[in-house]
Amino acid sequence: MKIEHLEERVNDYRNSIKTVVDKRLLWKTKTKNLLIKTLQATVKQYNIGWKVQELSWIHNNEAVNITFDSFPPEMIDCTNLIPAYQFLPGGALIFSQSYNGDIYVFMMFPEIENAPQENNIIELGQYTPESVTEKLIVEKADEFLKEIIKWEVPSLKKKVGY
Repeated sequence: MKIEHLEERVNDYRNSIKTVVDKRLLWKTKTKNLLIKTLQATVKQYNIGWKVQELSWIHNNEAVNITFDSFPPEMIDCTNLIPAYQFLPGGALIFSQSYNGDIYVFMMFPEIENAPQENNIIELGQYTPESVTEKLIVEKADEFLKEIIKWEVPSLKKKVGY
């Protein structure tokens, strides 16, 4: 094999880098702003104790999430009836940009002290930045809420011994 045979792979490599740069640029100029705007509108319309966060982490990857930060204000009176009740903050729906520019969507359940952390994350999909729309964001928020409800009030059928 001659060195000239590498030309096709070199061109493929250049194109792959361009693809990643294009995806990351789209995240920066459009997708991230759409996520923030849509999730902030959700928080404003449905005040159930959540907030929107922008995150920057390892190797310039970024994420936007919506997380449960406090107890729903209109429910405070009912929790006062049970002084031992403890709200567990921290459940989150995360839209995270990966190293290759794609957007990973996953959710985390609230952490319970001294409880095993296996199965604490559910992956909800991987998307290109251009495929992230308001409709997709709302669908993922719906999916997130359904999973949190199942976590809060698990089905008796899934309990061991029943």
